[in-house]
Amino acid sequence: MTRRQTRIAAAALAAMALTSLAIGGATARSDLSDVRAATARFHSLAAAGKGGYGPFPAGVPLHDCITNLTGPGAMGFHWVNGGLLDKVLDPTQPEVLVYAPGADGELHLAALEYVIFQADWHGAKPPELFGQPFALIPSPNRFGLPAFYALHAWLWKPNPSGTLATWNPRVTCN
Repeated sequence: MTRRQTRIAAAALAAMALTSLAIGGATARSDLSDVRAATARFHSLAAAGKGGYGPFPAGVPLHDCITNLTGPGAMGFHWVNGGLLDKVLDPTQPEVLVYAPGADGELHLAALEYVIFQADWHGAKPPELFGQPFALIPSPNRFGLPAFYALHAWLWKPNPSGTLATWNPRVTCN
């Protein structure tokens, strides 16, 4: 192979790689667009309640606004749909809706959280959505829950740490 042919082949491979990345990125954006469309109605707390979501009872650790104990940011208030805490991960049906308190004191939909208990997951690796592996939250934990996998998707409140980061520095519990 001549030097020119080698350069052309290398350029073709690079173009194919960039096309693959663009297609994968478009798929992830498309998936997130579908999720956004499926969950938009939950900006209304009343609609969230009708959809089977609700806050944890008073006195339960997850009832309070969840703040990061080791760094900046918080998550907010978690509204869970107990009927979705099963062995199925459906991006359009998150197990948890996360609401951040606004300056007006009202709760605003900020993120979605996908949860599956470790005992229900039988994969060799953690579950994954949107190309991102879930974080394992071992037991014992501050929430008083058995070990579980979790992934946040900050679709409704921009997160400078990333759309799929656990904590959002723009959320505070004060």
